[in-house]
Amino acid sequence: MRKDVFTGRWVIMADTAVVRPSDFHFTRFVRETTFCPFCETNEASTPAEVFAIRTRGSSANRPGWSVRVVPNVAPRLRIEGDLGRRAEGFHDVMNGVGAHEIIVETPRHDCSLHELEVHEISNVIRAYVARLVDLEGDKRMRYVLIFKNHGEQAGAHTISHSISQLMGLAVTPRSVKTKLMVARDYFATKERCLYCDVLQQELKERKRVIAENEDFLAFAPFASRFPFEMAVFPKAHNSAFSRISPGQVEGLARILRDTLRKLDHTLGGPPYNLSLQDRPFLRPRAGYWNTIEDDFHWHLEVLPQIVRISGFEWASGFFYNPVPPEVAARCLNP
Repeated sequence: MRKDVFTGRWVIMADTAVVRPSDFHFTRFVRETTFCPFCETNEASTPAEVFAIRTRGSSANRPGWSVRVVPNVAPRLRIEGDLGRRAEGFHDVMNGVGAHEIIVETPRHDCSLHELEVHEISNVIRAYVARLVDLEGDKRMRYVLIFKNHGEQAGAHTISHSISQLMGLAVTPRSVKTKLMVARDYFATKERCLYCDVLQQELKERKRVIAENEDFLAFAPFASRFPFEMAVFPKAHNSAFSRISPGQVEGLARILRDTLRKLDHTLGGPPYNLSLQDRPFLRPRAGYWNTIEDDFHWHLEVLPQIVRISGFEWASGFFYNPVPPEVAARCLNP
């Protein structure tokens, strides 16, 4: 059993030194060739774009874009209205106010994120940053979650075009709060960033490293919940993704492409969930800790959906991982 230092969660790890990637091999999903509202020339089939990276001279909601962000046509949360937080007896409720946007990563229907060129993935990252900065100005928003579902088993049931999604939330997700509190307590004790310390250990041991460049490290976390789970950390301490430098954008695009290609090559295109783990917006209020800039460190998580979560995981909060991260790293770096 291994304890996740970032959350306090325990993971039951298989006691094995050998895994055959073929045991987890997937058949790449076939993209639907029917009408797709996210393809170039079909811009009129989506809501009006809220952001786009375009060729000079092209017009909004017309062809000529490389990345396009539009509101979700069936949003889980809506941008209009007030929060209206209130009590119902012992319970707290609020209106379903937030943001739910689709980030269309490419005009091409036949490409996944890892198949794009570095400059194309860099544009996707720039779109992430632009939307984060814009939504930070909305005082109703406390947190923005950016995530990607790749493959049907990862939640992309009806969309085969390569997209990410964004949800602006009026509260910070509980899973993020857990990480924030653990990081705060570690910093209070040691006056160091927990994530920086783990990063240095991974660089020193190199048993779980998957890819590396000047600015970023990708590795299999010590207490991985899922087979072939990956984390991507910036080497320089930074609590907020929106402050990524222009030079780091290309480095992140390159390591993201490299790690996802390794996953695709080794396992044959498994479904996965990718998420940005960022700090919340800093809304001044009583009791808010002052060290968050020093104790939290943004990062990406890639969770391949290779094994099903069963009643044990849901009931206990424990995970069982049949592929130790050291073995996963060796499989991804044959």
